[in-house]
Amino acid sequence: MNVHEYQAKELLRPYGVPLAQGAPAFTVEEAVKAAQALPGPVWVVKSQIHAGGRGKGTFKEVSAGTGGGVRICKSVDDVKTAAGQMLGKTLVTLQTGPAGRVVNRLFIEDGTQIARELYLSALVDRATSRISFIASTEGGMDIEKVAHDAPEKILTLSIDPASGCSPFHGRKIASALKLEGDQIDQCVKLIGALYRAFVEKDMSLLEINPLVVTRDGKVVCLDAKINFEDNALFRHKDVAALRDIEEEDPAEVEASKYDLNYVKLDGTIGCMVNGAGLAMATMDIIKLNGMEPANFLDVGGGASKEKVAAAFKIILSDPNVMGILVNIFGGIMRCDIIAEGVVAAAKEMAIKVPLVVRLEGTNVEEGKQILAQSGLKIVPADNLADAARKITDEVKKGA
Repeated sequence: MNVHEYQAKELLRPYGVPLAQGAPAFTVEEAVKAAQALPGPVWVVKSQIHAGGRGKGTFKEVSAGTGGGVRICKSVDDVKTAAGQMLGKTLVTLQTGPAGRVVNRLFIEDGTQIARELYLSALVDRATSRISFIASTEGGMDIEKVAHDAPEKILTLSIDPASGCSPFHGRKIASALKLEGDQIDQCVKLIGALYRAFVEKDMSLLEINPLVVTRDGKVVCLDAKINFEDNALFRHKDVAALRDIEEEDPAEVEASKYDLNYVKLDGTIGCMVNGAGLAMATMDIIKLNGMEPANFLDVGGGASKEKVAAAFKIILSDPNVMGILVNIFGGIMRCDIIAEGVVAAAKEMAIKVPLVVRLEGTNVEEGKQILAQSGLKIVPADNLADAARKITDEVKKGA
């Protein structure tokens, strides 16, 4: 789960993380009040969307004026103007895609006199099974670009969970960031605070870009992006309450109600599979057959008939879907239960697009019999390669 910048900063503040003062605003009036409550004389008006590259983004609407999704203002009147131009408008960045995201909230922050911009993040490193910090002197840039153009400017430091974070880690990161004097002690405290927050809040990613050194030598987190581990949210009701479903795809929100793992893609063949690895393999083999998957959809290991029906509805809510491939390996999940769900959903929704079903595993013969006796136009498949060929052929016929 993602949260907005202002929410991320409020979660980090109790840990002693150095942050500029600021407040969220949902209306122009709230933006003005927030600016008036801050020292000034410079304020920053930041669009709050779940996407990076806001400062370099552009608005679709002419009425949004010039400038991206992050604007520096030198008067309260400027804050008022910027807020009016940004709220309700569609911001397009490299991460939003051409459709963009509507800006429904702003973050009004006190201006900071910046001497240097740095990069700092923490993430769950799957390769080492540890939390790793990534630090670079190249702040304010995409870390992927830095990694490609100047990998020697990036430090990756993994922390042993048995011993935890120590001042040594902070000093090593401070050295990589070329911090001096009191800035080193500030960095040590910062790394310790971020590590505690990361572990205690079950984060999967914490990115500070940029981390800045101010003209008076203070180390300050000027931005904050946090992703949380969905499977741990039951332990953090305060974090779960911050979810902004307006920033999520409606189909993905609907899928989450049924514990379905769904991600919308740009293709034309809808996929319903059990198991993330099998789902990835299914999408790959569709591409190998010359077509594109319309989604990733993992129904999990214990799907009911109701869950399968919900999955069909979500797949068919995408107008680009021209065919559906069901690929189920029945281990924990029985093939006959899946077959009953497929038949019930197909009858309820009067599915008009081609439907190919491949079943294998527990009660597979019973499942195939249910499909054969359903009276529906369901194309059976013997294996994954056969299923991919059949669904692509069926879609091409109807194109």
